[in-house]
Amino acid sequence: MSPPELALNFALGAVSVAMLLCAWRLLRGPEVTDRLLALDTLYINTVALVILLGLRWQTALLFEAALIIAMLGFVSTVALARYLSRGDVVE
Repeated sequence: MSPPELALNFALGAVSVAMLLCAWRLLRGPEVTDRLLALDTLYINTVALVILLGLRWQTALLFEAALIIAMLGFVSTVALARYLSRGDVVE
C-alpha cells in the first residue's frame, strides 16, 4: 500500500470516528445547544467524508455534492440557531 493510500485510509477512519462521536453527542447532549453544535459538526464531518470518498473514487461529482451539503448545513444551522434564540426564523 502506498503512502497516499495509507493516509487516505487513516483519514477515512478518523472522520468516521468523529462522525460516531458527533452522533453520540447529538443523541445524548444535555442541552439543545449541544445538540445543535453536534449537528453542525456532523455536517462538517459529512462534507469531509464525501470529499475523501471523491479522492478515493477519483470523481469530481462528489465535490459538487460536498458543496451542496455544506450550503444546506450552513443554512439549517443558522435557521435552527435563530429559532432557538428568538423563537421564529423569519422576522
